[in-house]
Amino acid sequence: MNAAIANLLLIVLFFVMFYFLLIRPQQKRQRAIQQMQANLKKGDKIITIGGLHGIIDSVDEDKIIVRAGDGTRLTFDRSAVREVVAESKA
Repeated sequence: MNAAIANLLLIVLFFVMFYFLLIRPQQKRQRAIQQMQANLKKGDKIITIGGLHGIIDSVDEDKIIVRAGDGTRLTFDRSAVREVVAESKA
């Protein structure tokens, strides 16, 4: 009987450690990415998932237009933004 309880506690402990070491940090990162993508605004310097560096020219509900290089404008989904390098000053 004691061995069965010890095995059960070991399994529960394993799942608790799994949650705190893997699942919870991933959820925090995902929330931070979603917050960053929701706060995008015109003038932010960004990097897309594909590695394109540019400046946001306009923001729509689910799309952004990025000005890259010599005035080229490209349309991306908000979810394609990996990081904001510098926020706009305005």
